[in-house]
Amino acid sequence: MDDWDTVTKIGSKTGGGASQRETVVRGKGALNQAQRSGAIVGTEKKYATGNTVNKAGSEGQRLTKVDRADDIVPVQKTGSEIGAAIRARRSKEGQYKMTQAELAKKVNAQANDIKLLESGEGIKNQGLLNRVARVLKISPKTGKPLDEDK
Repeated sequence: MDDWDTVTKIGSKTGGGASQRETVVRGKGALNQAQRSGAIVGTEKKYATGNTVNKAGSEGQRLTKVDRADDIVPVQKTGSEIGAAIRARRSKEGQYKMTQAELAKKVNAQANDIKLLESGEGIKNQGLLNRVARVLKISPKTGKPLDEDK
């Protein structure tokens, strides 16, 4: 444990007339002085800090559910319908016709990542999906083309 996660207190926890009042140590010098004088020194773990109490994130909630689950939680995969839309748009004649390697180069990824994305077997990577959708001009949620003539 590091100093950020703990709090060190000097004094007794029991309320007594003659005992020293419990105080929080503000520096290493105060801790050394208390140890030399023979005071009771205790270290406790901080359970909530001001920065983390009010922040609620969905990823933290998902990880809590994973921790509490007894069975194996499946990894989120990219849907096969999105993969089929990417494959169709990429293989269709016109300005978007390119190989998986060419698409991977344009979105700064590896060709294997594009292959897994198109097959629907890859682990869901929203950043990669957004970059591919931007290059092919398709919706990252539905896979439908954004620039079709109406």
